[in-house]
Amino acid sequence: MKRLLALLPATATLGAAALLLLHGPVLQIPGYNDFADHATQLGIPHARNVISNFGFAIVGAWGLLRLWPRRFDPALRRGWWGYALFLAAVTLTAFGSAFYHLAPSNGRLVWDRLPIALACAGLLAAVRAESRAGADGRRDAVLLSLAAVVSVAWWRLTDTPPGSGDLRPYLLIQGLPLVLIPLWQWTSPASRADRMWFGLAILLYVAAKVAELQDQQLFAALGCVSGHTLKHLLASLAVAAIVISLSRRPRRRLQTA
Repeated sequence: MKRLLALLPATATLGAAALLLLHGPVLQIPGYNDFADHATQLGIPHARNVISNFGFAIVGAWGLLRLWPRRFDPALRRGWWGYALFLAAVTLTAFGSAFYHLAPSNGRLVWDRLPIALACAGLLAAVRAESRAGADGRRDAVLLSLAAVVSVAWWRLTDTPPGSGDLRPYLLIQGLPLVLIPLWQWTSPASRADRMWFGLAILLYVAAKVAELQDQQLFAALGCVSGHTLKHLLASLAVAAIVISLSRRPRRRLQTA
């Protein structure tokens, strides 16, 4: 039974990749760059979509500053390379996404998607290193970073004419953390607190993606905030949940020692 459980993450990964391969190219939603909220404030075009990105800078920098002194703690050491990549990429997402939202276009969208893909790669590398015996967190962080870069490059290189780019590799690397992290934590001795905080982060991220898809509808209903702005805020809260979980680990370990 343990052997079968250990195979679940690999099976899920191969299954997802096979389904995407059989599906064929996944194209960007038509009109993706035409967001609901066009308001200019303080001279900033699309102001709420731009400014809301700085939640990523706040939680990313907070996480790095809070966890850096504890990077050699046994509670963080195995996954540190992945978590450092994750938090650095989240911080960069603030600037890449803000740059994109100032004048949305597929050319600028590269700088939004690239740090997001790198953040997903870091999170995968970190949790895998903590969950799989013999996993090399540093090596996985490097390899998954390369996969993240390739996933965005593939979309951009195939995006001729605009709108025909294939998003399959990018969607795979963005979706895998939602499936693999719960599986890895379930099949390894992850603490209940970790599973709860990471579960909350996943729920917040899923809510962020739903808000993104309902950009126009939410803006029409709420008037003052669009679905895409809510996406940024909810995704920032998801990162905060992970930082809280990680920052509490050494404290929990010392309390139970």
